[in-house]
Amino acid sequence: MYKLFASIYPRQLKNFYTNLLIYSNINVNPDGFLGFIFLFNFLIAAILGILFGRLYDVNTWIFGIFIFVLMYLVLYLWLLVYADKKARLVDEILPDALQLMATNLRAGFTTDRALLLSARPEFGPLEYEINIVGKEITAGKPIEEALFNMTKRVQSETLSRTINLIISGIKSGGKLADLLQQSSNELKNQKLVDKKIRTSVNMYTIFIFIAIVFGSPVLLGLSTFLVDILVSTLKNVQFSSSVAASFNTPLAVKAINISPSFIFNFALLILITTSIMGAFIIGLISKGKEKEGIKLLPVLLGLSLLVFFLVRYGIQILTAGFFS
Repeated sequence: MYKLFASIYPRQLKNFYTNLLIYSNINVNPDGFLGFIFLFNFLIAAILGILFGRLYDVNTWIFGIFIFVLMYLVLYLWLLVYADKKARLVDEILPDALQLMATNLRAGFTTDRALLLSARPEFGPLEYEINIVGKEITAGKPIEEALFNMTKRVQSETLSRTINLIISGIKSGGKLADLLQQSSNELKNQKLVDKKIRTSVNMYTIFIFIAIVFGSPVLLGLSTFLVDILVSTLKNVQFSSSVAASFNTPLAVKAINISPSFIFNFALLILITTSIMGAFIIGLISKGKEKEGIKLLPVLLGLSLLVFFLVRYGIQILTAGFFS
């Protein structure tokens, strides 16, 4: 039944999610998974759309479509985080695996045997991928093709460049052990350079974090509360024409047409947008990729909203005697 719903997906979208499942190391049938997700999202969107349409003054169709799209976005982000986690673990352990493979080659093992012996349990997802390569080689597939297929299961540019280098070394018949050792040393040096860069930009990350979590919520909390006070005060103040004419001033007090609820909702929109953009910027600065900040988004959004409401609540308590 789920495969029937999977046929609704466009071909490009289905291939996109199928690749994400492979990158995330989730071993499920893609058609069954996508069909289940479609049916689940449709039911949840329909239930929430009808529920909120009756409880609140919202359009049922628009809200349901919004929830449907939002759940697919959450699925995409979830798969993306898992794929990046797998790629990051592979990149971290790849220099040690290359060094071990070079040692095995110098010990007299063949290339395929040296590769299989370099699979260690502590290598995590890389061990799993090496074992798959070993099974494909045992089944009669050329080692070059088996290695190239590994790059289709791991979304890592570092691994892709390394595998292409190994394939070139195998085809050229050069000293593969020296090539692997040199690649391992270069990757380790690159890791040290990246670590130094991340250490030097930590101050920028801290500054952005403080600005998002404390700066913006405090200022917006004060601003929205001030607007509430001004609107409520000016509603109770009425100037007659004779009183207004007695003051020789170009200034005039006029009614405020913007409602406090609009300012409040606009402040929430600013906080949400700032948290999203800030998470991507922090991910780019600290890890080199914008999507690395996705994991930080719930923390930034939750803390900024919490500080915003705490500031408003605290000011209301402190000024209760003045504006009561």
